[in-house]
Amino acid sequence: MTDTFRVAIRRFGPFEEAIKQQWESFARESGTSLRLEYESLDLNPLVETIFTNEGLRDGSWDVAFIVTDWLANAAASGALLDIAPFMAADPVPDYPQGWVSGLLGMQQFGNAVYGLPYHDGPECLTYRRDLFEDPREQAAFRERYGYDLRVPATWREFEDAARFFHRPEDGLSGTVFAAFPDGHNTVYDFCLQLWGRGGDLHDAQGRPTLDTPEAAAALDFYRSAVNDRSLTPPGLEEIDSVKSGEIFAAGKVAMMVNWFGFAAVCEQLGCPVKGKVGVAPVPAGEGRESASLIVYWLLCIGAGSRHKETAYRFIRHCATAAMDKVTTLAGGIGCRKSTWEDPEVNAMIPFYRELSSLHAGTRTLPRSRALPDLVHVIDTAVQAAISTDEPTESILRRAQQEAAGLNLG
Repeated sequence: MTDTFRVAIRRFGPFEEAIKQQWESFARESGTSLRLEYESLDLNPLVETIFTNEGLRDGSWDVAFIVTDWLANAAASGALLDIAPFMAADPVPDYPQGWVSGLLGMQQFGNAVYGLPYHDGPECLTYRRDLFEDPREQAAFRERYGYDLRVPATWREFEDAARFFHRPEDGLSGTVFAAFPDGHNTVYDFCLQLWGRGGDLHDAQGRPTLDTPEAAAALDFYRSAVNDRSLTPPGLEEIDSVKSGEIFAAGKVAMMVNWFGFAAVCEQLGCPVKGKVGVAPVPAGEGRESASLIVYWLLCIGAGSRHKETAYRFIRHCATAAMDKVTTLAGGIGCRKSTWEDPEVNAMIPFYRELSSLHAGTRTLPRSRALPDLVHVIDTAVQAAISTDEPTESILRRAQQEAAGLNLG
């Protein structure tokens, strides 16, 4: 094991390809004799190996993909190496000015820094431009709904457009949701619905606020849409964000709210919807501002790594402009502003430069050790809503009671 460099990757083909290319580049430049060994894991197995089984603390993993949701507990448990001293001795090029502020705060705890941004992409509306811009579709929509077809800015418009384009006989669904119960997908969807209606997860004192009119409106809409077969395909409980992105890329969905990265994947060679995709802000409630979610992946070093100096030099290498572009060209979403503005990247993915504007309305989940408990409460509530006939009010009342002892401050 001492002659291998081990990386735990969140399972996603582009991540594997990028890491392999980045290690090959790093090995050439550094002359390291270490051999890369990586494993791609779905979310729950990844959590198990790096946290539950303490793989970051005991040296099983040198570097791991860590999502911002996990940072508070990861830092507090001593699982991650503080890279601030390494950064002081060997600074990351263009750090911090080379990144937008939204990608810098979550990993900073006082003077400590626990990782470098690797994969970005806020949630956004991804839609089929060829459908929305078709004059025949526009005329038919106006005749049916009495107003012009446009990229939905509100959830009411979203529902109308999804119902209009839902044509299962043609292999086309109006929309798709990632309702797989993994503690992430439905929680993120609920937050978008809640924030876009003026609600919040907690009050100024950090106390959860799940039993509110805004939360009820959010959950009512979501449970209805997920179970409405005139909008969505069946079997959403088996579909996570990756699978929903694959379904869209296959040309089987008119629009979806998902991570920007799944829109970018549609511009790869051979994709059936290449050149037909657009992105826009997430819809909101009537009279409300769009609110999106930013959750990003970092490369973090295990506190027990046997190769700490090499690990820092590797993640620093991945954060350079050239390697951030490699992440993007492999199908991930680079984090540097230089990548977003790169002419080659924008020639391949015409809407890449939209990332800066999509970041404008983003929010993050609370960075709190209580977050996993709150996420569990929310996920349980949403699953109850989409799988039972229990009234929304009683579901949220119970969720509020279960979350009452938590503090997100």
